[in-house]
Amino acid sequence: MPDFVTPPPVERGDQVAVVAPASTNPESASHVYELGLQRMRDVFDLEPVEYPTATADPEWLAENPEARAEDVMDAFRDPDVSAVVANIGGHDQIRVLPHIDPDVLGDNPTRFYGWSDNTNLHTVLWNQGVVSYYGGSTLTEYAMDGELFDYTREYLGRALFEDSIGAWTEADVFTDESGDWEDPEGIETPRETEASDGRVWRGGDDAVSGRIWGGCYEVLVEQFLADRYVPDDDALDGAVLALETSELIPDPDVVRANLRALGERGLLARFDGVLVGRPAARSHLEDNPPEWRADYRDRQRDAITDVFERYNPDAPVVFDCEFGHTYPTCPIPIGGEVELDPASETIRFP
Repeated sequence: MPDFVTPPPVERGDQVAVVAPASTNPESASHVYELGLQRMRDVFDLEPVEYPTATADPEWLAENPEARAEDVMDAFRDPDVSAVVANIGGHDQIRVLPHIDPDVLGDNPTRFYGWSDNTNLHTVLWNQGVVSYYGGSTLTEYAMDGELFDYTREYLGRALFEDSIGAWTEADVFTDESGDWEDPEGIETPRETEASDGRVWRGGDDAVSGRIWGGCYEVLVEQFLADRYVPDDDALDGAVLALETSELIPDPDVVRANLRALGERGLLARFDGVLVGRPAARSHLEDNPPEWRADYRDRQRDAITDVFERYNPDAPVVFDCEFGHTYPTCPIPIGGEVELDPASETIRFP
């Protein structure tokens, strides 16, 4: 495991780079992007600096991975930039990584915020020993429909302005409803929320601590298939795995099979604990009914539990954590330390 550095906290009034290393909003959703910038200024007193990719045409971005990489490196190099914020996720950021010079990121540690496809960049930053933050994207957390969740305001603020996030409490409500980006008036309407039943703890009973590694399940599968950027297995000894599934709503049996393969590889036994984000069970492609969504979440919990009971039964596994593709979220520090205590069912970032 490399030696890690946590980049300095952001200060109010600082410049933050806005980039699109994964994808960005279509022209029809420019109002969502503008809301995200407005919230950066008005809620967090930040000064967003728009890099070229932030407003580039999505089809052009898809064909120019080297430009996406250059924006990231330019932002990390800029001494006036205190943080780098990805607009949103995507589906092909692995094509950007060959154009990234990892040493540029390692030599210029800067707080990076992004989720989903940005798991690719989090992996590169982990390898460089730079703590980064899984969450806090322009078009999602900042541009949430209606008002910002108080929970997001609190934890995104901690991830920006504090040395550490501290105690990570549960949210009272959550949503996986997709916003209507085609309707400019849609951003005025809050998304439908459901009451949270709290986190579900399974597995080992002993308190554990370790550095977080992981991100979006679908991207991690892609990373292991490419086998170019994932750390050596022994570098993950004692780490805490973070895992969450995307709006693609993968079949729990497929999730089980892919995790089982990592278990057979011997990888899952290396982790001291597991954080699992509450899964999205509907999307802009599938608006599943409440009963189906509840059953899906149960089936995913059971699938992941079954795998860890076989390959790492002593590891505490915490389900329905507030990161990933449901909201509100806390930007969890990839490469940062976390403490899990099953007895008190508490999580803390020291």
